[in-house]
Amino acid sequence: MSYTQLPHNHGQRIEHELEHMPKVEEFQTVADIFKQLGDGSRIRIFWLLCHCEECVINISALVEMSSPAVSHHLKQLKASGLIVSHRNGKEVYYKASGTKQAELLHHMIEKLVKISCPSL
Repeated sequence: MSYTQLPHNHGQRIEHELEHMPKVEEFQTVADIFKQLGDGSRIRIFWLLCHCEECVINISALVEMSSPAVSHHLKQLKASGLIVSHRNGKEVYYKASGTKQAELLHHMIEKLVKISCPSL
């Protein structure tokens, strides 16, 4: 961001401090991840996949949802980069991605809901 002369000078010198503010596209990445937080079932599936690697059928049973509904949420989570998948024969297995974003979201969910990892 280039130096911007603000219309009102309030003595904060904020224009100098924000010279390196990221572009809107960089904030859009954050917004896309936060969109995943708009559905409690999706957050629950993501949280589950932070602790195990499972197929759609087992995820469906664990979260008591239909396979098509779970598949829909998995597609959105995968598109946002929060989960990854791999195929083993006819089965596709899903788990949380190893990204910093997925890790931070996992910890944020647990702090907000005040739950702890099963492995702790």
